[in-house]
Amino acid sequence: MNRYKSAARPLAFLYAALIVYASLYPFSGWRDQGLSPWAFTAAPLPQYWTRFDIITNVAGYVPMGFLLTLALLRAHWRWPALVLATLVTALLSFTMESLQSYLPIRVASNLDWGLNATGGVIGALAAYVLERLGAIERWRRFRALWFVHDSRGALILLALWPVGLLFTPPVALGMGQVYERLEDALAQVLEDTPFLEWLPLRELDLQPLLPGVELICVALGALVPCLLGYTVIRDRGRRALFAMSALTLGVLVSALSAAMTWGPVYAWAWASQPVEAGLMVGAFAAFAALFLPARVCAVLLMAALVTQVVMLNAAPESAYFSATLQSWEQGRFIHFHGLAQWVGWLWPYVTFTYLVIHSFRATRHPATTLARIDGASSVSHHDAPLDGSSQAAEETQHQDPSAR
Repeated sequence: MNRYKSAARPLAFLYAALIVYASLYPFSGWRDQGLSPWAFTAAPLPQYWTRFDIITNVAGYVPMGFLLTLALLRAHWRWPALVLATLVTALLSFTMESLQSYLPIRVASNLDWGLNATGGVIGALAAYVLERLGAIERWRRFRALWFVHDSRGALILLALWPVGLLFTPPVALGMGQVYERLEDALAQVLEDTPFLEWLPLRELDLQPLLPGVELICVALGALVPCLLGYTVIRDRGRRALFAMSALTLGVLVSALSAAMTWGPVYAWAWASQPVEAGLMVGAFAAFAALFLPARVCAVLLMAALVTQVVMLNAAPESAYFSATLQSWEQGRFIHFHGLAQWVGWLWPYVTFTYLVIHSFRATRHPATTLARIDGASSVSHHDAPLDGSSQAAEETQHQDPSAR
């Protein structure tokens, strides 16, 4: 019997990598103070702390404990999953604090370690209790009802999409503008080397986006998550509900990002006239795409990603975006630096790569893959029961949707 692949394990590894990046950024200025890396455990508690520090240190490790426990429960570890997830999150936090003692802009803290471990315990307990109450099993049934069999990759990308929007993009719902920063980074790396002459130079300066181009970028940004959801959602009615939820979430996360960066008064300052028009155009396009097959949605999604990325990278970083970058890098939101900034930069490229790989697999196994993508209601002839009883097969699928 085929089972749906859980997204908890890859999400747990990805979140752990982001914690490492956010904890050790900027990875420069390493020095040895002559103390053991775990000396912070015996140090007095910090005298200065804020409520924000407590909340972020706890909340930052809750998803780690939650995802790791889910992954272990999926592997049938049962109650040891709770203990192992708690120990792993505590060990990860201990390792990060120990390494921070070698960084000049970081301070190893036993309070941070305790708060991180507490967050991991909260996440692990939440996952274990939800599993005991049957909520995880209901989610599996919901996933089998809503999504096609091979949907794990798309679900992971959809879960990361709002995370990328937390780091204020240069254009509303526009992620992937990396050309100018990549060009500057390469120039710094190749400085004082003969390879600097190999770096291609732009003949013309990048020009700001015109209102019409900004409208198109916003519309494509609104359409992209909808098309990605359509590639793994069967029913048109569910597609419509998903599109409305995705667009609403994108608007709310954009407002939250602006509020965290500039203050609550400026939560909706980004909603200019081109942005509002782009959102309406994107919503209309998402409605029109409801009736398209999943394969066509995948092709349109790749075209939308390429078009938006090309448009965004043909424009320079705005002054507001540069100020946003400084406030995140130098302010208290440095804790979210790796979690939001890199997701926002890389999400379009990772999504495009996922679609290419998925399409390549479809060409190698067309019968099986297309049946999964289009949400075929009947099993493949390779999976048919040996006794030839179609009624028995239908009853089995009805009882266990994940058997498809």
